[in-house]
Amino acid sequence: MGARGRGRAGRQGPGGADACQALFIGQSWAAGAGADVRQAQVRRAQRRAACLIPRSAQVRRLARCPATCSCTKESIICVGSSWVPRIVPGDISSLLLNSNSFTVIRDDAFAGLFHLEYLFIEGNKIETISRNAFRGLRDLTHLSLANNHIKALPRDVFSDLDSLIELDLRGNKFECDCKAKWLYLWLKMTNSTVSDVLCIGPPEYQEKRLNDVTSFDYECTTTDFVVHQTLPYQSVSVDTFNSKNDVYVTIAQPSMENCMVLEWDHIEMNFRSYDNITGQSIVGCKAILIDEQVFVVVAQLFGGSHIYRYDESWTKFVKFQDIEVSRISKPNDIELFQIDDEKFFVIADSSKAGLSTVYKWNSKGFYSYQSLHEWFRDTDAEFVDIDGKSHLILSSRSQVPIILQWNKSAKKFVPHGDIPNMEDVLAVKSFRMQNSLYLSLTRFIGDSRVMRWNSKQFVEVQALPSRGAMTLQPFSFKDNHYLALGSDYTFSQIYQWDKEKQLFVKFKEIYVQAPRSFTAVSTDRRDFFFASSFKGKTKIFEHIIVDLSL
Repeated sequence: MGARGRGRAGRQGPGGADACQALFIGQSWAAGAGADVRQAQVRRAQRRAACLIPRSAQVRRLARCPATCSCTKESIICVGSSWVPRIVPGDISSLLLNSNSFTVIRDDAFAGLFHLEYLFIEGNKIETISRNAFRGLRDLTHLSLANNHIKALPRDVFSDLDSLIELDLRGNKFECDCKAKWLYLWLKMTNSTVSDVLCIGPPEYQEKRLNDVTSFDYECTTTDFVVHQTLPYQSVSVDTFNSKNDVYVTIAQPSMENCMVLEWDHIEMNFRSYDNITGQSIVGCKAILIDEQVFVVVAQLFGGSHIYRYDESWTKFVKFQDIEVSRISKPNDIELFQIDDEKFFVIADSSKAGLSTVYKWNSKGFYSYQSLHEWFRDTDAEFVDIDGKSHLILSSRSQVPIILQWNKSAKKFVPHGDIPNMEDVLAVKSFRMQNSLYLSLTRFIGDSRVMRWNSKQFVEVQALPSRGAMTLQPFSFKDNHYLALGSDYTFSQIYQWDKEKQLFVKFKEIYVQAPRSFTAVSTDRRDFFFASSFKGKTKIFEHIIVDLSL
């Protein structure tokens, strides 16, 4: 295409192609110029047009030439028009629309001008250009929009300009916000020569070049949670594990007396039933992976709790071991952890004479290793690494959360402290952000809390109104940190961490009846969020990235 353009220039008048090229790449028209300067600019435009007209062409008005224009067979010059003239389709190669007063270029403004190579729209008052304004101009090599009032361009406005060599945007000041993200990316990929694109805002980018903006990723993207799948049953807890490159989910269903095992279907792109462990009033199913074996601890309110192991030959879970009823009568939580190379789990017992117990793997099975304390009706246990030392935090209906520390000599947990002024805590969860350790403490009555370890103790960061809350679950997807607050009385709230405020702020409401747990699951580069429901359907939300520049 470029060769054909140069060939035409070679047939031009005195001075040849070099003189004409100097006119095209010279200084664009200055906005706000005086009358004398404006006349000089008009003469310059006419000389530009002359460069594009063969010497033999007779400069005359054609029968269908717009009233404000001068036309030849291959070139049209329009001056003083308040709108974009409608040009009859033809073989013209150049169109100059300089020093007019129109403000808008609408879709298909140049329809039918398939052979147009030079389009100059300088020194007008253009504020808006429609997305398909230049549709069909596949031979266009030079486009100038200099010295207008353009602050933004629609996405992919140049997508049809396959032959574009030069683009002039000087004399416009762009809003370098999310609407300019596509242009920022296009400038980095195009092979065309483009003038500097200057920013008028936002303030941090004022008078900078668009090319100098670091990135729009943070400002122009947000996230959302959308329902991906609804499971037609109630549940109280959800756990996830990976085995042989596949992702599985266990769901405790006390009303159906099941521990449902789901697997991710890589073809259908949803979670499907894989196995089902039956029991009595199952309140927890926790998977443990040891030496490529998969175990599931099934906590029951009646009939004792059990441990199941996956049997490859049967392709299902079979009972492996019983957990003595004398120790655990009302399990409320199961927590897995590892100290050095040894595997443990602890069951928090919430009965009046409850005896929360730590179990240890001995290569043949799990055996009771340590009874922690009794008569405190423990509701939750959380394993936490604090300054390189192993700890357990137990929450209780009858006392403030207590902190137990692992004694390396005795190889037992010993009392280490508590979290004061936090009575009636239902659950404690730990998480890390920016190399700091945090806790979320769930309370049914009063405010739940977010606390941070300051090298000496846990200090309050934020109080969250949580009347009716049964769970406050932290979770993260990449650099996005969230808290899910489930309530029996109102919509559940998802909070997102605000780096500037250093607080969690309300992000989204979701409706889940009587939520009891929230669990993050990632697979196939997709992120999901399970919300168990004690009275309704279990919901699976997908965490998606939303591009605000679209």
